[in-house]
Amino acid sequence: VAPATGFALPLVDAPDDAHPAIAFMLDEAAVDLGVESYRLTVTPSRVTAYASKPAGLFYAAQSLRQLLPPGIEDSSGDVRSGAAVRCCRIDDGPRFVWRGSLLDACRHFWSVEHTKRYIDLLALHKMNILHWHLTEDQGWRIEIAKYPKLTEIGAWRTGEDGSRYGGFYTQEQIRDIVSYAESRGITVVPEIEMPGHSIAALAAYPELSCTGGPFEVRTAWGVSEDLYCAGKEEVFGFLENVLTEVMELFPSRWIHVGGDECPKVRWENCPQCQARQRDEHLADAFELQKYFINRIEKFLASNGRRLIGWDEILESRSSKPGHHAQIDFAEKDGSLRLAPSAIVQSWRGVEGGIAAARKGHHVIMSPVSHCYLDYSVEQITTETVYSYDPVPGELSAEESRHIIGVEGNVWTEGIAEPDRMDFQVFPRLCALSEVAWSEPRTRDWDDFRERLLIHGERLERLGVAYWRDPGVWQPR
Repeated sequence: VAPATGFALPLVDAPDDAHPAIAFMLDEAAVDLGVESYRLTVTPSRVTAYASKPAGLFYAAQSLRQLLPPGIEDSSGDVRSGAAVRCCRIDDGPRFVWRGSLLDACRHFWSVEHTKRYIDLLALHKMNILHWHLTEDQGWRIEIAKYPKLTEIGAWRTGEDGSRYGGFYTQEQIRDIVSYAESRGITVVPEIEMPGHSIAALAAYPELSCTGGPFEVRTAWGVSEDLYCAGKEEVFGFLENVLTEVMELFPSRWIHVGGDECPKVRWENCPQCQARQRDEHLADAFELQKYFINRIEKFLASNGRRLIGWDEILESRSSKPGHHAQIDFAEKDGSLRLAPSAIVQSWRGVEGGIAAARKGHHVIMSPVSHCYLDYSVEQITTETVYSYDPVPGELSAEESRHIIGVEGNVWTEGIAEPDRMDFQVFPRLCALSEVAWSEPRTRDWDDFRERLLIHGERLERLGVAYWRDPGVWQPR
């Protein structure tokens, strides 16, 4: 607060209660406060933030920041005459433990600086997960020392005009970003796609496919029929080696492996995949995908990590891959079952989340209807996002406990510039952050809309080129 206010605020340990101060008090023995909860008290002479864990103190600081006028965000401004904070007491804590946003760095590559800026904005809104999509058909973005071709070849694509586009994060850069996020209460969860959306890796190592290639890193969006071969042992050796390096870089308890939009035509025509299917007594290619995911899940579990996958990892069969698949989540007697520890992220609707919760899996809700922030702002408005309740009404109280949170996805097929990302994400992420934090009974659209008008000025001061949703900024 010093640059904008002119206040001299020295940092001292255990400040004297007799003097005015902003005090941050950590008491890990406090049993009335959850891991991310806090108490913030403002009196005429003192501001006190109290929490049982550092995350709670961090969120208390964000609330204090929002109690101050928006000019506090602009170091070139001067708010000395209006930096008052109302006296209050706030006892607060989140509804969900998973409050996240996916950032796709594959379709378009984002610099370290932009990624850190995105982390800062997530932290301001008390989000605690950055789901980092690092591998795709259109680019492999993470340095793996054991397989240098992944970044030498897989990180770059060639356009029709001959231009070369791409990039990747070195292991040193990844450690830096992970540490930066951790200091702001955010866990970075990496996503390493498998078995589909893997053309960038196959371009580097075509022998890992069913056909042997050759392949080029894709320039077009959409779904490719080529994928990792489920019948080759060397594929699992490759993936375990990759994931070993990933786990060394990311302390996250969770590793996302994708599993979405996985056509089965290559597997159905591959002698090695068919042999695997027979040897493992698998009914069809959908069970072969469960076998694939279960092997990876066991490897991650043996290293103390939990697997996350998109809702396709739960399927028994489907008419076709993609957004409009006919989903059947029912498991036949004797069919292969997904390991109970696997977490399902439901994206094609809420059906996958409902099915997963009823099977005892933890669930992250991010349906296209409310949580795809790359979708048109006219299609999914700020009010649409704010209206969402991640806990489906069809679930019982016991089943509802498996819904651990919500995530706003930012896929970047159509987002290539930071300003465009700002426009797509904000203020819809502001609405989603309140959905993730607050109980439904405390949420009111008209109240939120009034607060968002003030918060918009804060975003402006931070240089965020947000969408002025007419449902918020135009008079009613």
